[in-house]
Amino acid sequence: MNTKRLFIISAILIGIGLFAFFYGLLGQNPQRAWQAYLINFLMWSGIAQGALLFSTIMHTTRARWSGAMSRAAESFSAFFPISFILFLLLFLGKDHLFPWLHLDLHGKEVWLNLPLLFARDLLGLVILYGFGFAYLYYALGARIGKLPPQGKIHALLHRHWIGVDPGRCRSRQSTFSILYMLAFALVLSLIGYDLVMSMDPHWYSTLFGAYTFVKAFYIGLGGLIILAWLLYLKADNRFGLVPSDFHDVGKLFFAFCLVWADFFYVQLVVIWYGNIPELTGYIIERTATPPWNTLAWIVFSVCFILPFLILLNKKVKTMPRVMIPLCSIVIAGIWLEHLLLLGPELSPDAAALPLNLADGLISLGFSGLLLAAVAFFLNLFPAPGRVEPRGVMG
Repeated sequence: MNTKRLFIISAILIGIGLFAFFYGLLGQNPQRAWQAYLINFLMWSGIAQGALLFSTIMHTTRARWSGAMSRAAESFSAFFPISFILFLLLFLGKDHLFPWLHLDLHGKEVWLNLPLLFARDLLGLVILYGFGFAYLYYALGARIGKLPPQGKIHALLHRHWIGVDPGRCRSRQSTFSILYMLAFALVLSLIGYDLVMSMDPHWYSTLFGAYTFVKAFYIGLGGLIILAWLLYLKADNRFGLVPSDFHDVGKLFFAFCLVWADFFYVQLVVIWYGNIPELTGYIIERTATPPWNTLAWIVFSVCFILPFLILLNKKVKTMPRVMIPLCSIVIAGIWLEHLLLLGPELSPDAAALPLNLADGLISLGFSGLLLAAVAFFLNLFPAPGRVEPRGVMG
């Protein structure tokens, strides 16, 4: 599929999402539109952040197998500026998104006040995305001078990096890869506390920060696998992806399926084992009270049981007809997981799950933004990788 067609598809998806969002804002329940906006901001930003984390981890650990996958993962960084703007727009929906605004917080207003919340999260995203772009800058510098220029911008970068010591670029790339990993853990923990956990200001979990960034890496791997398969199935396979790449990243996806499930479950165990009755209301509402209890089992089944059983098979990791739908289902499951965490606070009077067609259409709009960003990056920095002979794939 050519780039022009991708941009057309992206524009259509974005248009559909914008229409659904503004239609919801003008309806009787604008809070539902903002709820979908927040869920999609968290999920699609997490995919982009987690995908780039894969590249930084592979570079830091010197995983030689991952060269082509890492280059594909770098393309998700093009979503960072969009994510930053989307975060700023959250402020417009503050009255619909923060139920604690008019509550007596018993001293917690020192932390939970909008100027401070937005200021610290904004600063966190600046640091995270800044380290991400610095890592990308030196990653490109380490290899772009060796490649023939392709297009005006690529030629400009080629002239900029020609003659620069690749070793110096790789050294600085290593520095920023570590900084990005540290910022990833800290900033996503902060985002999880401020934009998810704080919706119930009287409930807390010391594991919630780690759960947030593990989840982002999990869906980041899912997004990367989908993109890598689409690149591999193109006739020219310019990234030089080979079947063994998919087997290796599939094993990593399987591993973080287990890690995600562990953090999902352990938060319940800590409250039970620690005998903390004041925290049980949050859990009971989401696991034992309709309609959220059904959603909790759907999330656990879709994000853990299903991928666990399927990925036990070695062969399926190299089958696009299995992996693309599976990763898509897991990403949809994490969307529902965000609804499970946020819905009881943002839609407290819902007799049924607060889901409708508009939620899906708004999600399509966000997916169009990510697709456009990735397509823009791949068009800007085409990868002249080797073409590998491919076997018969599933």
